[in-house]
Formats: sequence, C-alpha cells, structure tokens
Amino acid sequence: MATIGLRPIGRVRSPVREPVQREWNAVVSEILIHKRLARALEGLEAFSHLIVLYGLSKSRGYDMKVRPKGREDLPPVGLFATRSPRRPNPLAFSVCELIRRRGTRLLVKGLDAIDGTPVFDVKPYIPARDCIKKARVPAWVRRLSQKRSAISTQRSAGKSLRNLVLVAES
Repeated sequence: MATIGLRPIGRVRSPVREPVQREWNAVVSEILIHKRLARALEGLEAFSHLIVLYGLSKSRGYDMKVRPKGREDLPPVGLFATRSPRRPNPLAFSVCELIRRRGTRLLVKGLDAIDGTPVFDVKPYIPARDCIKKARVPAWVRRLSQKRSAISTQRSAGKSLRNLVLVAES
C-alpha cells in the first residue's frame, strides 16, 4: 500500500491547550493559514460553515476495540465505529461555523481542535452534499445524542431561568 505525505496548510490557535472530553460548540478559535495560500481562501467567507481536516498531534497509540466516550454503560465496538481520537492515522475532521475571515485568518466556532493543531485542508460545508437526511446509526449513538440534547436543553433552561431572575430583580 502506498503512503502519502501531508503538509500542514496552517495551525489552530485555541484557548483549549489539552485534549480533554468537552463540549466544543461554544469554543471560538482561529485557523491561521500560511500566507502563500491567501488567494486560495478567496470566496470562502461566503459560506457559513467549514469542514476542517486536521492532525491529532497529541494522539498516541490506539486499541482495536473501545467503549464510545470511555463510557462503561456503552458496548465495546471496533475503533473505526467511533470518533475516538486515538487512531492508526491521527487525522480528524470537524464541521464548524465560520464567524469571519480576515486575510489568512479564519475565526471559527465549534472546531474541536486544541491550540497548535496542524490543519491539512479547509473546505466549504455544502448542505446539499454534506448532510445525509436518513443516515443510519446504532442505538448507542442515539443514546449519546439524546443525552447531549437533554444537557443542552437543561443548560438553555438554566440560562433562561437566570435571565428571568435577573429581570425580576431589576
């Protein structure tokens, strides 16, 4: 099997310095693209979201079977059936919101990459091509999604309640 070489086109600048399990949706970071590629970014600002391909530079080793998110209540599955960062080829991709482009700087929200992460490619997210309406997933993925949705709803309710209390107190 042939090998390929990848060269980073840029780096991530993020407030997150270590790879930890967290919610990434609110994390705002910056992708600094090499200046020699500036012209390749023209028109990207017309898109609301990007697909970013990046390296998992702190990932070491991998197991053939893992428990999703390390959770004991979920069944062990093959590595390739998960989004585990520990992989034979430490590559990842993320769909994130493009807040702004300034020259070769892309300000993004929701990119799940830590500070200093090498970026290998950036593509526009195109809903007609990138959104699969009837994708099939196993039950454990639906359980994770339901839990995430419930946590998000609880956080929203908590914020609304705090705002209501602040309005009532003023």
